[in-house]
Amino acid sequence: MNINKMLQGRGAKIYHGLAAGIIGALIAFAFFAPGWLDRWEAKTWDWRVNLLATPSPATPKIRLVLLDQNSLDWARQENGLSWPWPREVYGTIIRFCQRAGATSLAFDVLFTEPSKYGVADDQALASEIQKSGNFVGAVFLSRKSGSERKWPEAVPLPSLKIQGLDEWLARTGHKTFPRASFPVPEIAKAAGSLANVHLNPDFDSVYRRIALFEVFDGKVLPSLAVAGYLIGKRDTALKTSPGRFMLGGREIPVDSAGRVILNFRGPSGTHKSYSAASIIQSELRLQNNEAPSVPPDDFKDAYVLFGFSAPGLYDLRPTPVSGVYPGVEISATMLDNLLADDFIRPFSPVSVVVITLIMVLLAGLATSRVSGFFPSGVVYILFICAPVVVCLMAYRLGFWMPLVVQETGVVVTLFTAGLIYYTTEGRQKLFIKNAFKQYLSPDVIEQIIEHPDRLKLGGERKMLSIFFSDIEGFTGISEELDPEALTRLLNVYLTAMTDIIHEEGGTVDKYEGDAIIAFWNAPLTQPDHATRCVRAALRCQAKLAEMRPSFRESLGKDLKMRIGVNTGYAVVGNMGSLSRFDYTMIGDAVNLASRLEGINKQFDTYTLISQTTKEEMADVFPTREVSRVAVVGRKEPVVVYEPMLTEGMSEQKQKTLALFSKALNMFYRGDFDQARSVFAGIAGHDPVAQIYVEKCGALLANPPEDWQGVWVVTTK
Repeated sequence: MNINKMLQGRGAKIYHGLAAGIIGALIAFAFFAPGWLDRWEAKTWDWRVNLLATPSPATPKIRLVLLDQNSLDWARQENGLSWPWPREVYGTIIRFCQRAGATSLAFDVLFTEPSKYGVADDQALASEIQKSGNFVGAVFLSRKSGSERKWPEAVPLPSLKIQGLDEWLARTGHKTFPRASFPVPEIAKAAGSLANVHLNPDFDSVYRRIALFEVFDGKVLPSLAVAGYLIGKRDTALKTSPGRFMLGGREIPVDSAGRVILNFRGPSGTHKSYSAASIIQSELRLQNNEAPSVPPDDFKDAYVLFGFSAPGLYDLRPTPVSGVYPGVEISATMLDNLLADDFIRPFSPVSVVVITLIMVLLAGLATSRVSGFFPSGVVYILFICAPVVVCLMAYRLGFWMPLVVQETGVVVTLFTAGLIYYTTEGRQKLFIKNAFKQYLSPDVIEQIIEHPDRLKLGGERKMLSIFFSDIEGFTGISEELDPEALTRLLNVYLTAMTDIIHEEGGTVDKYEGDAIIAFWNAPLTQPDHATRCVRAALRCQAKLAEMRPSFRESLGKDLKMRIGVNTGYAVVGNMGSLSRFDYTMIGDAVNLASRLEGINKQFDTYTLISQTTKEEMADVFPTREVSRVAVVGRKEPVVVYEPMLTEGMSEQKQKTLALFSKALNMFYRGDFDQARSVFAGIAGHDPVAQIYVEKCGALLANPPEDWQGVWVVTTK
């Protein structure tokens, strides 16, 4: 006993929580250090990007011109141009951008072979490039293929210099590229700058990072985005060192390969794009003094990137925001990040260890402070969600905080804490649950486990919504069936109805043969208990209607159910003897619910609710007032309503209900002749109206002396 007390003491619980946290941290770090969690981490990062990616203030400054499928089709159908196009066609795009006053124009297109249309075609394109003065051409660096092993003599040497480059290469061990494919000399000489367009994906072939620059033959080739950014800022000081790249006064975080983590702005199309065909057509119209389809002002002071998006041109890449993303838009994203100065920053390994350790220790301590299913469930959900919330906040601040290592540590911690709990307090609670599960509901058992003092006679006065149901003519049905068939029928019927009651959060009080008695708002408080109860009644009727054909086949008759629902105060709690008791209810409100179930017979209805229930559920479900009834055992009349589902409420049904309400008001006033006339008009498709036709006839034959509009029910 002393050992048990020690284990249940607060100090022991804290010790157990800390132990669970340490175990969780060790296992998480054991998986994190070798990179075994990287694949899952990448997936969670893609989810974060998809969820939170938003444009930046720099996004509107970027324009994409895409050679899409429509452009290819237009060139073939309207101009008879097959692929590849003559290079002078690209010159039209360059002229348009120059006319518009674009800040820079970067082409993600390799012109590594002479044009098949002859050298004049290359010269025509080179001439337009020369005139523009802000053109960035493409070079493809490779480790396996490429026509050049040295910088070509015909290509001007790059002017880009990076301070600290040699030291950075030596310290990081970054490998320079041994091969390159350059544009033809005419284009290479004319370009204002040359840029590397070779992109390396992450280990799972998804593009999340891009190198700011690469080195070939001792010369620096910037990425397409960096070249486009710098073309108007040639005096910008550049410096690199392990972990960072200085671009003027900006510090950009980089890894050992000089790569940055891209801050994606959204799905493909976030950066405003135009088809190549529309730009070409617009330039030709401007040359003919005609109105263009694309106003040149759209490109004024814009950073323009040209690339391919047609599927057949093979420049679509998987990214966190899309599985099919134009390669040039990856460069546009980097340019956007350069302009906005908001590249994603990685978390240092030390920071990851510290944050993970704090998270798992807090999770372990939290489990030691609570007991019981619900509080423990809240703690488990809170700490499983906590790393997600923290990492989403970190994303908003511009950081890639590893999520999976934290989640792994938390899950292992919670699992370990659960094992410790089971071996100590859990065994005692399991004993209580097994001892009482045969005759107490699961909810009551949980409350007893949390509050053993409730295991006593007595209860509390509480507002309940009460459900009584009974099968119509069940006595006759049961007499025609053998015991096995009767049991089978009841099991199928009661299971279906009980499932619905439980789904709506109800407590089944008891079964009395075919009758079901249930209630809501106890033992757990439910602010919408009346709505739940009425919805359960309507769902039960709908389910029985669905099952009716199979019952008809086995019984030879339809199975119908009457339900009464009332809301009111009742005493609810553990009631019985000292050796045997149950969680049940008593009170006048319970009796009225039972009466309402029986009153259905008077009006040929199958579900009736009291006015209190109607008021508690507000207008969640449409209802019609059926009658004011005086029931046995009550002095005041009760207004009863028939609830309905909104679905299937046809226009004809609405008209019928309106006429019924009109006739009912006549009935209340004692105008039985007029009421009977209106009721008769709808009695053919409304059984309740037919009942009123007969009632009005009886009242006309024997007029009441002091009519109060109350229907007296003489049976229980």
